[in-house]
Amino acid sequence: MIDFTSLSLPLNMIIFAIAASAVWLAGVRLTKYADAIADVTGAGHAVVGIVLLAGVTSLPEIGVTATASLAGDAALAVNNLFGSIALQVALLAVVDFYVGRRVLTAVVPEPAVLVQGSLNIILITSAAAAMVVGDIGFFGVGIWPIAFFTGYLLCVWILANAEGKHPWVAARGGKVEQELMDELKRSNVGKEPHEALRTLLIKTAGIALIILVAGFILARSGDAIASQSGLGSSFVGFVLIAFATSLPELSTAVSATRRGLYTMAISDILGTNLINVAMVFLVDILYTGGPVINQMDDFAIFGALLAVILTALFLTGLSERRDKSLFRMGYDSVAVIISYAVGVLLLYTLRQ
Repeated sequence: MIDFTSLSLPLNMIIFAIAASAVWLAGVRLTKYADAIADVTGAGHAVVGIVLLAGVTSLPEIGVTATASLAGDAALAVNNLFGSIALQVALLAVVDFYVGRRVLTAVVPEPAVLVQGSLNIILITSAAAAMVVGDIGFFGVGIWPIAFFTGYLLCVWILANAEGKHPWVAARGGKVEQELMDELKRSNVGKEPHEALRTLLIKTAGIALIILVAGFILARSGDAIASQSGLGSSFVGFVLIAFATSLPELSTAVSATRRGLYTMAISDILGTNLINVAMVFLVDILYTGGPVINQMDDFAIFGALLAVILTALFLTGLSERRDKSLFRMGYDSVAVIISYAVGVLLLYTLRQ
């Protein structure tokens, strides 16, 4: 494995830029293939977003987490997982800014995203509770990580069954707002015939490999840049690494909104957060020093609770569907940005 700290700072910056470009372009293609797979299989954008998009964009983080766990630094691996969950939610505010002309939470037509948000809060809050009460081993793996992984599978099952069901229709001023239902019809309007499912899956696998390799290089070179520039223990260094590991999600979410696939964009972000919690199970399997939950500190707990707060803010926006903006973002997104900024400052003090 390449030791990026042995390379010069300018070379690492070039590698970082190239890897970032590769991840961004791959994310654009991934969104196109995911949209086609949703149409061909009939799985729906919410399920494809939470399983396919979230799974693929999490590959670099899975690689980084597995490497840290095998190196015996499981606490750092899990701390980074929960520290990044809040950032993933904040990315929705960036996507909202990109949408611009409409508030993101006012144009999502499917109630499945509300279910996703609620499941996020349940699973992440359970993780925070686990860190407080501690864990016990069961055949080399903690009880809580097993519960997290099982909970993730249950979440996918619930969302798969909720797909395509519309128990309510959003309305405003006593009339159904037809624009809210546009995404549900996109699969049949203005689209060319899709390729065979097998071809789409092969292409998606190729894109996934690019994101895995480029994303891993992005995170490692970013870590080296933060260390070589003297920013490794500072707030700027933390932000740089957070950006590196979150670029795949940002790329696919922005690409999805560009195609009008708002449900898929949100499902990608919320699905990634569910996977982050489930990945504690992977860390516990690879780590041999006992239940990893017992090594968590205040940073991981606060990171999880911050993610719950930010998710709840977006759920409020999805429930109200208020199409009023401030600085090209909905009021909920503005509240998320402010809360995240304050939260990150507190997280930084906990990292000291």
